[in-house]
Amino acid sequence: MPYSGRDMPDLQAELPSTQNVPEHSQNRTEVFAVHGADPEVLAYAMAKYSRSALSMKESLKEISSQRAEQFLNTFYFQYGHRSIADLAHIAFAIERLSLLAAIELVDEQRWDGQERSTRYQNFRKSGWYLPEFGAEAPARARYIESIESSFAAYHQVADGMLAIYKQQVACPPEMKPEAYERTLRARAFDVARYLLPLATNTSLGQIVNARTLETQISRLLSHPVAEIRQLGESLREASSNPAWNVHSGDLAGLQKRIAESDPELAEEARAMLTREVRPAPTLVKYASPNYYQMESRRELAQAASEIMGGAPIAEAPLVDLVEKTESLEAEIAATLLYAHSHYSFRQVRDTVAALGEARCAEIVEMGVRHRGRHDELLREFSAGQALRFDILMDIGGFRDMHRHRRCTQIIQRLTALHGFDEPDGIAGTELAPVFAQALTAAHAAYAELAASATPETASSAAYVLPLATRCRALFKMDFAESLYISELRSAPQGHMSYRRVAWEMYQAVERQHPALARHFRATDVHEPVDLLKR
Repeated sequence: MPYSGRDMPDLQAELPSTQNVPEHSQNRTEVFAVHGADPEVLAYAMAKYSRSALSMKESLKEISSQRAEQFLNTFYFQYGHRSIADLAHIAFAIERLSLLAAIELVDEQRWDGQERSTRYQNFRKSGWYLPEFGAEAPARARYIESIESSFAAYHQVADGMLAIYKQQVACPPEMKPEAYERTLRARAFDVARYLLPLATNTSLGQIVNARTLETQISRLLSHPVAEIRQLGESLREASSNPAWNVHSGDLAGLQKRIAESDPELAEEARAMLTREVRPAPTLVKYASPNYYQMESRRELAQAASEIMGGAPIAEAPLVDLVEKTESLEAEIAATLLYAHSHYSFRQVRDTVAALGEARCAEIVEMGVRHRGRHDELLREFSAGQALRFDILMDIGGFRDMHRHRRCTQIIQRLTALHGFDEPDGIAGTELAPVFAQALTAAHAAYAELAASATPETASSAAYVLPLATRCRALFKMDFAESLYISELRSAPQGHMSYRRVAWEMYQAVERQHPALARHFRATDVHEPVDLLKR
């Protein structure tokens, strides 16, 4: 626990006396950080702790990249000790990918990273992704027209909302003009970002262990969208190719200066100063499309369509805390179908629960039928949590909620079926019709592209959906995580979209578990917000 200066213990006084110490007693714990070892070499050195009495420093001195490769080929691939890959961490920069691809990329439960914020940055010059349409020239033209129209509306709304906010809120005397401008511009982006299509380019960084990286690459390679498959290929190549060294220019210059005075020493220094580092050439070399995921996706989508029988999609609230009335088997079966439909979890759960035990068992069996020896179960099998929040919100706000990984998220395929949300602040202004017309036009373009007989064109339709489009996702979690999300995301500095979701989560818990709800410190979203505070 942290200590204040007043009650900080005297660590020197707590050291044991050296008098009358048994011969083999060694109270000499050593702690040090490790820097400079290649990821796979470091993973090998750490794994050696379980089989060797050598210290980390001794291990790293004797390990080469070739020995690490031999070890990993044996223990990771042949013996299946997959936890070894958890010890190799790699940092990646992934730049100029679409928002659609970014959503898929970060959909990992063990993931750390950061992306460009649509709330604080201007995306006018970011560019956008253009899929390959082949011979479908009309579809390509329709796509380009939709994307450019959405960006034109984005520009108009961003500038217009800034002007409106300046009329509503004057710059306080104590606030610097540049801070005032920056703050209100960010508020304007909060509104305008709803118009950004999912084709918009973004950039992000991620730090992942090699096991997560392997499953991430495999998942991306299995995706129906070409850009996302190519992203998987690029990650695999970046894992085995030489990494970019931030000091490479300085080190090469140093090596050159050494060569000018001592050519023999320069050759010796070259191996250290300009050495290429390949982050994970062994651990992800077998990452490939996942047959289990692809076949399960196809069969479960067909099963969901047959079982739901074309029933109308029932109206659903922003947040629905679905009480647990079904068996674990029915929950798993319902979740498997939910992931491949556009229905609410409550509607799917009620339908599945009425099927009977035998039919539920068949659906569960479908979810494991194609599972290979090394495949993890589909995420839908992560069941049994006490709190299940089915959330229907705009894609822009969902992307913030998506960052909460201490829970299980089941995300449905993006669609225009659920309509779109209008951002706060635009209602009643001259920009409201501009916004509505832009969203209506984008959804019309989506419908046209999604109806294409060409699979790649149909799967590319999601790129034209703006961030205002509603999407559905199921969040399963424990009580502590529900409290954490509600408190964090309802704070006034957040975007109103996910603030409402966080508040509704709290209120749903309050209705079903009133004795526990009193422990929440959620912020009432109905309280006024100061536009100049972020």
